[in-house]
Amino acid sequence: MTTTAGTPYHPGERAAQHRAGRTDRADHSGRAIGSTVPAVAARFLTERRVLVAGAADADGRLWATQLSGPAGFLAAAGERTVTVAARPAGDDPLAAALAGPAEIGTIALDPAGRRRMRVNGRSVPDGRGGLVISADQVYANCPKYIQRRHPVDRPGAGAPRRVAAGSALSTAQQLLAATADTFFVATAGPGGRMDASHRGGGPGFLRVLGPDRLRWPDYAGNSMFMTLGNLELDPRAGLLVPDWETGGALLITGEARTDWTGPATDGLPGAERVVDLTVTGVVELADATPLTWTEPEYSPVNPPAVR
Repeated sequence: MTTTAGTPYHPGERAAQHRAGRTDRADHSGRAIGSTVPAVAARFLTERRVLVAGAADADGRLWATQLSGPAGFLAAAGERTVTVAARPAGDDPLAAALAGPAEIGTIALDPAGRRRMRVNGRSVPDGRGGLVISADQVYANCPKYIQRRHPVDRPGAGAPRRVAAGSALSTAQQLLAATADTFFVATAGPGGRMDASHRGGGPGFLRVLGPDRLRWPDYAGNSMFMTLGNLELDPRAGLLVPDWETGGALLITGEARTDWTGPATDGLPGAERVVDLTVTGVVELADATPLTWTEPEYSPVNPPAVR
């Protein structure tokens, strides 16, 4: 990966850090970025039931999707290798992309423990319906904005299937997005290197401005600015909005732009800037995972969604 001399960051990330005035803090946070999976991270992965993955499809559009399985479906198979005993189903927009070698960004989330870990690198199919990821970046993130939930198995859950697709959000899909308290975003950096990140807040923090436009506030975080740094160089983005109650998921692709101006944050408590996404594609999946989740215990640091 192309990085700025003396840092683990590429030029887009460095530009975003400068814009935000967080260079020193980013340098401190950057010490946590490694290329190997330490023992504590390996244990964390083994306990997870869901992995969010971001990649590009054959047309170059970015998508974020979710893979799931029983505890142990994720495993560290060496210092720089993670195995995933799952792959996107045929109706998933990343099914074809991840059936071959691909740049991939992943995030494993533990809502119950408010923990998360990212593994970015390159994946290949394992020949048994799963993936092998060679890691370039491995790091944990802070617990901010994670809503506490516990997984519940859904006996008899079917395979993921597409129930709707289009170029804009339907009324029902707009409602799901507008009431979300969590989503995930996939972005790309230099050389197509992928990243997948978590976003959380109070219900309504993801604002629907129309069937083809979304906006969300960017809150204070670890100051790495990996998502916004990628968007400085490449506007492509993919969103995953989980339906925690049904196990379904809303997958959205488009192009995003960060608005760094002060007026953009008016009416959005806690927002330090906003991101606008122009929607170009939508896929809604039923049975995206065989899990549902308990009612959320909202993060105590969530700002109000609106003023």
